[in-house]
Amino acid sequence: MPRTPIDITVPDLTGKRAVVTGASDGIGLGIATRLAAAGAEVLLPVRNLRKGEAAIGALRAAVPDARAALHTLDLASLDSIATLGEALRGEGHPIHLLVNNAGVMTPPDRQTTADGFELQFGTNHLGHVALVANLLSLLRTGRARVTSQISVAANQRSINWQDLNFERSYNGQHAYSQSKIALGLFALELDRRSRAAGWGITSNLAHPGVAPTSLLAARPELGRERDTLGVRLIRALSARGILLGTPDTAGLPALLAATDRAARGSSFYGPSGPGHLGGPPAEQKLYSRLTDAEEARRVWAVSEELAKVSFPEPGAGSASAAGEGRPAQ
Repeated sequence: MPRTPIDITVPDLTGKRAVVTGASDGIGLGIATRLAAAGAEVLLPVRNLRKGEAAIGALRAAVPDARAALHTLDLASLDSIATLGEALRGEGHPIHLLVNNAGVMTPPDRQTTADGFELQFGTNHLGHVALVANLLSLLRTGRARVTSQISVAANQRSINWQDLNFERSYNGQHAYSQSKIALGLFALELDRRSRAAGWGITSNLAHPGVAPTSLLAARPELGRERDTLGVRLIRALSARGILLGTPDTAGLPALLAATDRAARGSSFYGPSGPGHLGGPPAEQKLYSRLTDAEEARRVWAVSEELAKVSFPEPGAGSASAAGEGRPAQ
């Protein structure tokens, strides 16, 4: 039976500047392409410039008049994040949309970032915390919508407070879940602090459901030489239209959360089909792991310390935005 097409309408984004992490392929490239087609200027900060150039080529093939530019960014390096932040602050253009989409998933063996953090926690979570901090003044000026991409895995496991970097006992799936729970809690706390301090930023969450994207595919650089059995099964079910989404539909919840005028801060968007694995995007109930505001404040404080950044206190809402959120000295 043919699959019923699933899509959303993206409003006119002419005059808006958008930043999409992880846009060199997969879901991120799809999101960036749709934003460009709606008239936004899209920045693609990528780690691999060769892949980035191919992504820009594919984007412009789909949207010939696209306004898009590459920047270098390795979310596993705080120095790289600071360098990008300095460059974009130097340009001085407001950022209106930020989609924290990039991520790595379940390397079979424990790996670390350039700064010594467990790779998933350091990349998926701390890297995006540092990016938001470095771009905060531009996000405030643009009264930005910040959408952070989490996962169905954020509805599993917990924060491993006794061993955040999994130095004593590594479990790839637990570490992945932790990274997505932490990012979700941070994003919700960002929205609370923005409302309390008048930063003008709206922060919400999305998840792609389950679809055959590149996240679980063979990644030799992560120690995964071949596709997992899981991703082969996901491909088979998706191709038959059984429960799961497709690479095209997987990006729609984040696109809805980032662009729909009715999308709210502190809200959560994902597929609305059975088990929220696939189907049209819609607002959803927050996962239980994301509802504890005290846990979110704890994640915020620890993340500032580890990522070596500082955000203004909520009572500093009237202060000048210049320099706010930059790396702590």
